[in-house]
Amino acid sequence: MTPRVLSGIQPSGNLHIGNYLGALGNWVKMQHDYESIFCIVDLHAITVYQKPEELRAKVREIAALFLAAGIDPLHSRIVVQSTVAAHAELAWLLTCVTPMGWLERMTQFKAKASAQESVGDGLFQYPVLMAADILLYQANIVPVGEDQMQHLELARDIAQRFNSLYGETFTMPATRLPLVGARVMGLDDPTAKMSKSASGTGHAVALLDPPDRIKKTIMRATTDSNPGVDFETMGPGVQNLLNIFQAFSDWSNDQMKAHFEGMRYGDLKKQVAEMTISKLEPIQKRYAEITADPAYLESVLKAGADAVRPTADATVRLVKERMGIYTETT
Repeated sequence: MTPRVLSGIQPSGNLHIGNYLGALGNWVKMQHDYESIFCIVDLHAITVYQKPEELRAKVREIAALFLAAGIDPLHSRIVVQSTVAAHAELAWLLTCVTPMGWLERMTQFKAKASAQESVGDGLFQYPVLMAADILLYQANIVPVGEDQMQHLELARDIAQRFNSLYGETFTMPATRLPLVGARVMGLDDPTAKMSKSASGTGHAVALLDPPDRIKKTIMRATTDSNPGVDFETMGPGVQNLLNIFQAFSDWSNDQMKAHFEGMRYGDLKKQVAEMTISKLEPIQKRYAEITADPAYLESVLKAGADAVRPTADATVRLVKERMGIYTETT
């Protein structure tokens, strides 16, 4: 039986090269080795306020970028989370077996809560919904970034607790982390991971940025006080630029060192910008073609939801049966 892989991205902010190099590009490479489900997790997005029309537009934008980047709808399923009601239903059932103490230990909740005056319960329960996303499809492999590893471990803990209480029900998910490009840092602050929610124009390169903006952003990137690239003493900003180039080019470490050692930062930035522009150009061209045909995009999303719904519904039925939840008989 082909193992199942599942991952997802929130439809908030602008997808950037960190999302592509750390997640989306890796999904494209691995999709044909697995039964693949890739979710646009709009229920996660609303843990903080989203303008309704903007959220709906972002869902379509992210779906089109999935396709433009190379997700194959004839093999992989692209699913808008909210169109499969079982995500929310299973989340509630799992909430009832998840100790509050487990959620209180989540470092992302602590960090996000400390930055807000008022915190909704959805933000606290976010990791349970993520566990439901994974366990709903009995996913074997969940490729996530390092910042999501604690949530994945929680999903494993919840699955184990449920199986212990009610009998073997859920597949225990494993993880897979990309080896190159897993963490692209902010161009303005290379000590912080590149973020879709960060403000300012110099932080990230969005997948849909035009070439002149890409070049401008990269040319302003933070470096260090060295006169040129020194692989022994370089700061995090220079390392970040080299990581971006290497992730896009697939060059070896030896190739990188032979080419860039001693290069002045202006030339380094120009080459990183040129590489980035060249790799994003076909994605942007394909994106324009896809969005010119809204009916095609809607058909892909409907087909994705229709394909996974039987599996999702079967999982919820099994969970309710194991928990003793009343179900109608026909």
